Amino acid sequence: MAEKIQQLESVVIRSLRQFRDRYFPDKVVKDDVTVTDMGQEEPQLGFLDRLPVDIQFLIMTLLSPADICSLGATSRYWRAMVRDPLLWRYFLLRDMPYWTSIDHVTMPQLEMLDAPLISEDESLDDRQEGEDKVMGFKFDYMSEYLKGCPSCRQQWLPSRPAYGVVTSFLQSLVPSSEPRYAMFGPGMEQLDVSFVTRLMHAPDVLPVAGIPHRQINSIGSGISYIFNNQHKFNILTLYSTNRAERERAREQQQSISNKLFICEGTDDSGKPMYSPAPQVQQVCQVVDGFIYVANAEPGRGEGEFEVAQIRAVLDCPGGSASKPLLVLSCISREEPEATRTTSQQDSGVSSRCRTPCVYMAKRLGLPELSNRWMVQDTVAQTLSGLLDGISWLLRASGVKLYGS
Repeated sequence: MAEKIQQLESVVIRSLRQFRDRYFPDKVVKDDVTVTDMGQEEPQLGFLDRLPVDIQFLIMTLLSPADICSLGATSRYWRAMVRDPLLWRYFLLRDMPYWTSIDHVTMPQLEMLDAPLISEDESLDDRQEGEDKVMGFKFDYMSEYLKGCPSCRQQWLPSRPAYGVVTSFLQSLVPSSEPRYAMFGPGMEQLDVSFVTRLMHAPDVLPVAGIPHRQINSIGSGISYIFNNQHKFNILTLYSTNRAERERAREQQQSISNKLFICEGTDDSGKPMYSPAPQVQQVCQVVDGFIYVANAEPGRGEGEFEVAQIRAVLDCPGGSASKPLLVLSCISREEPEATRTTSQQDSGVSSRCRTPCVYMAKRLGLPELSNRWMVQDTVAQTLSGLLDGISWLLRASGVKLYGS
């Protein structure tokens, strides 16, 4: 990955340099002062304009996306330079592994990063300054980056009018039904730190509101929590098997038979097919959405088996295809922070030994789903990221959150 980024970096610098030399030759400064034909001295160029292209590129790599866009508003020259598609392809490749969340709306097209780099003769040099479309570029890397970057999403969300705050407050006074969610996935059982145990004993994150006295076909009634001290919701925890078998499998590092699903063989392409067990089907019919706890620790993915099981739940009869799916991309504990770029620091993102949420979405086949979905990086030990995921899930279920 590092080698690919370095290769792209050199191509970006060459593209910027060729473009500047052709369309902005006045920016190529050889002396401190230029003299016109009339013998009059012209004003010196701005400090940034005088810098070599490779230094200008280095400066842009240290800026946040919002700062880069602001830089592009300062002049025609910088507007053209910051719109280089290769520059934003570089940012995508560099920053995507550090994004903490992604959803069905903001998911970038990953195939654009697999496209071959342009040849030496193809660059921003192939367009005239000021044109919006670049010859030879199929993807709008800049739009894909700004759409998916978490800091950009938050910054550019439209502000609510005053009456919206009043409406949300009044809605919060009206009693609403308690939404219910089914939670399952290998991240509940494989991690060194029990996600479910931490969730039940973290009143500072999600206070427990109680255990309702109802069951669904021998499956427990779940646990009710309170989000933001206002909204109650219920989580039904679906384990793959009983506790004794899970503990034995963890100690012996063996896989266990998942009793939530029934194997139906394979499809025409050889991929596994599952159907939910009868008791799980009944759960799928009554819940308002699903929480899938994925194991994001390196080398712990189950690939096509996870994809097939998620699809089995969502395709279950009873309207499940319209219900939202929250994926908690979970690791046991945070890794020590590594060196971060300025844009990553502005986003509050650290380097972690985990599967990035964008690639988790691809691994689970989420872009092919018709359901609304979100992947949120989560840590079992601290439950960091959990509230952001629950907030999205409640809103996707139609809950009007006061103050959001």
